[in-house]
Parts: sequence; structure tokens; C-alpha cells
Amino acid sequence: MKLSKLMHIASVVVGLVGVITFLGSILGGSDNLVFGITKIDALICSAILILIATWLQIATIHHMMLEKRGEIV
Repeated sequence: MKLSKLMHIASVVVGLVGVITFLGSILGGSDNLVFGITKIDALICSAILILIATWLQIATIHHMMLEKRGEIV
């Protein structure tokens, strides 16, 4: 399997975890705890996960362009 495919799969998984964390923090109970941490911490974690997924997608696109040119085996 190509490295770009693995990077794409990793970005999708990280993005889904970020979205699930975001939805859990928004739809969480009234006790201000989500997954054992406060809601604001869960929102910050979901934002960081979504940023990681975005950067992984950018890296995947760059890597695929290099694969097309034959610069990366």
C-alpha cells in the first residue's frame, strides 16, 4: 500500500475522532463533563484533532503530487 493511502486513512480517522469529540462536547450533559474532562477542554481537543486531520490531508495531496512525478518511490 502506498504511503499516501496510509496518510489519507490516518487523516480520515483523526478527522472522525475530532468530529465525534466535538459532537460529544456539544451534545454532552449539563454537568460540564465530557469523557471525564471539561467541555472547553474537549472543544479544544476536537479543534486540535481537526487541524491535525487538515494538515494530514495537505501532506497527502503533496505526497501524491510527488508520486505522480516519480520523485518518491
